[in-house]
Amino acid sequence: MLDRLNKRPNDLSAFWMPFTANRQFKETPRMLVAAKDMHFTAEDGRKIMDGTAGLWCVNAGHCRPKITEAIQQQAAELDYAPAFQMGHPIAFEFANRLAAMAPEGMDHVFFTNSGSESVDTALKIALAYHRVKGDGSRFRLIGRERGYHGVNFGGISVGGIVANRKMFGTLLTGVDHMPHTHDIKRNAFSRGQPEHGAEYADELERIVTLHDPSTIAAVIVEPVAGSTGVLVPPKGYLEKLRAICDKHGILLIFDEVITGFGRLGKPFAVDYFGVTPDIVLTAKGVTNGVVPMGAVFVKKEIYEAFMNGPEHMIEFFHGYTYSGNPVAAAAGLGTLDTYEEEGLLTRGGELAQYWEDSLHALKDLPHVIDVRNCGLVGAIELEPIAGSPTKRAFSAFLKAFDENLLIRTTGDIIALSPPLIISKAEIDRIFETLGGILKKLD
Repeated sequence: MLDRLNKRPNDLSAFWMPFTANRQFKETPRMLVAAKDMHFTAEDGRKIMDGTAGLWCVNAGHCRPKITEAIQQQAAELDYAPAFQMGHPIAFEFANRLAAMAPEGMDHVFFTNSGSESVDTALKIALAYHRVKGDGSRFRLIGRERGYHGVNFGGISVGGIVANRKMFGTLLTGVDHMPHTHDIKRNAFSRGQPEHGAEYADELERIVTLHDPSTIAAVIVEPVAGSTGVLVPPKGYLEKLRAICDKHGILLIFDEVITGFGRLGKPFAVDYFGVTPDIVLTAKGVTNGVVPMGAVFVKKEIYEAFMNGPEHMIEFFHGYTYSGNPVAAAAGLGTLDTYEEEGLLTRGGELAQYWEDSLHALKDLPHVIDVRNCGLVGAIELEPIAGSPTKRAFSAFLKAFDENLLIRTTGDIIALSPPLIISKAEIDRIFETLGGILKKLD
């Protein structure tokens, strides 16, 4: 039961929390009970500045009126409608709005419910695309070390974070991995894209040669690897991947679950880096994190390759009960309205230099071994405590919460990605608070 007076549940045992040290949390819970704009409210009434846009998703800030109103109105009008052999207008309206703002040529949208589902959908589209074209020998998928592509079996197979993979058996077959691009010896404290490391893309050519290009369906990467600690692509790296894929007829997939919808100061990382893949997958910011939803964008030629055979037959045997859910689509439309009216899809570009300078001002603090940034995302990498990896960064996380700031940690890396409505004064507060914490860390 929930104590409505103080909003504290009287029993924490039933909820097996995701990606959480459950025993530590339940011993000393950190409860959030409300949110507005740049802040959460903790159960003790403290205002906690959101330095991570929730989980990289609340790009427009919390409890924004247009999104809230759109959800309320839609829930009262049409709460659910099936998407199999049926339709409802708002899903088509939302798809049209997304296609209009998508990277050039990405004019078809497949709706999912999360980033993990967007990944698996994109992988299945890639495999099926080659098959419908009569090129069914292309069954291999290439990911990257330290890549994060959600937690479904497809995503952890092409992903490259060891802790996400080690307990779950053999995963998908026919998967290989390129090396990651994190080169702290040559690129420490880079501002924006590192100068060194484009040659890491050449490893894809070796993998292609090893397996034979006729067996490879797709390559999937995050333009900026977020959950593994903000790994920014070296200059020329993404361009090389695109050229190698073009050379061998391989589809290139960008996982923009984090970078999509303004995080880098452009609508998509495709726009920021000027490299266009064949498939772009999104989630998180597509509805501002308010209602679960994802969207996979594909080029026209991919969609049209499926539109063959008898017209009464299903062209692609894939989908979800909640694909294009009415309430989620309404939340998405309210989100796009908010982004557009407030210029949030490009606001990160206006603040990027101030953000970069503020972040890199921490470079000489104790235990800091690297600082990285791109758009309105940043990372501070800390020297691990010998024999206790992750402990130093987790201590910073706990201290930050005590000082009314929410940050994200992955390994011994502090990751930051605030709502795009952040002000310069709020940027100052984030880094003043973090600086004070880092000075005192053991």
